[in-house]
Amino acid sequence: MIGLRRELEIFFRCDRSMKVLILANMTYALLLPVIEIFVAAYVLRNTHQVDKVFVYQLSLYTGNPIAFYLNGLLLRRVPAKHLYAAGMVLSGAAMILLMRTGVLTPAGIALVGFAMGLATGFFWANRFMLALSATGDENRNYYYGVELFAATLAAVAVPAFVGWFLSSASRWLWLGNSINRAYRLVAIAFILVAVFAASILELGLFRNSEPGTLLSLRIHSAWQKMLQLAVLKGLAQGYILAAPAMLILLFVGQEGTLGAVQAVGGVLTACLLYVVGRIAAPQHRNRIFSLGLGLFFAGAVVNSLFFNAAGVLVFLACLIFAKPLLDLGYNPIELSAIDFTSAIERRSQYYYLFSHECGLFLGRAAGCLLFLGIARWGSPTAALRFALPAVGFLQILSIPVARAIARAMNTELATQ
Repeated sequence: MIGLRRELEIFFRCDRSMKVLILANMTYALLLPVIEIFVAAYVLRNTHQVDKVFVYQLSLYTGNPIAFYLNGLLLRRVPAKHLYAAGMVLSGAAMILLMRTGVLTPAGIALVGFAMGLATGFFWANRFMLALSATGDENRNYYYGVELFAATLAAVAVPAFVGWFLSSASRWLWLGNSINRAYRLVAIAFILVAVFAASILELGLFRNSEPGTLLSLRIHSAWQKMLQLAVLKGLAQGYILAAPAMLILLFVGQEGTLGAVQAVGGVLTACLLYVVGRIAAPQHRNRIFSLGLGLFFAGAVVNSLFFNAAGVLVFLACLIFAKPLLDLGYNPIELSAIDFTSAIERRSQYYYLFSHECGLFLGRAAGCLLFLGIARWGSPTAALRFALPAVGFLQILSIPVARAIARAMNTELATQ
């Protein structure tokens, strides 16, 4: 209890806006597993085609940079916290739109995925904008440690509960024995929680940065390397989000098993992230990031070699640790690079957020097209088996790029 009281004192000493943002993000963290896991499971359940899941992901990723651009135009008149709240609520509306669709045709999946991409684009654009406003380089490891601690605990509890809720619709013959009706109830609960998280944001005072010019090809060398890192990160994002649901439903079980497997090791990971975020210094970020990359690659190789239920469980165990470690290392690297290059080039920080999202989109599109190409010329099963380790290997190239970013910033600061 003494240790808990000490940690709470550290939290309450933070700036008010940082505390409000952490609380809002912790509330919305309850919804992220639904977007990342069960939407893909819904598409796969209703189409029985793995490639349709990646059509949805590609459409979603196409909507993201468009939303970032529109958000930059709206920031001139609308506070970022209102746009952030709108992104939360609109993502729930897009989820209901998906689940109200009768037949999931490729065009229908693409349309709903694009709508979800617009909604989540507004969410992520302003989430990073508010993080830049409410934190400094010295406390960002702590900020992301607390945020990812809550997100990882949510990734334990929410998939287990939602998976049990969905599978019980068939097992206990309630809701007319319709699992799709159970999915719709999940979507309604999603919107209610999103509205509550949005209301928390109103308690914070955040500065609104003018977006300035959003299109320019003249950028600092450190930011050029950051964009390379964004492309490499984007390559794996579609697989990180969609692969767990597809592999579980193909090899292990139904939604109930999907939720239970996501919970394995989650509590330990959450505690690990909080401790790492609390004690890690800025110079440790590349090591944390590299560890996450190594775990992802190792899990992907094991899954490809065995490609059975045991291999899937090993991959998911690695991913449970790898995903938050990647975020804990990558996000502070990105924000420090934004602080550094925006100060030198005297541009709005939002320009760098927008260009970073464009880099992510290039990587995401390449990763999804790789999967769809293997699925078309080979088979969806071959795509799921061999694309993961290929993408994991390419991700390893992120390690020297991240080190080059740190060297470029240190060299520039040394010459000033």
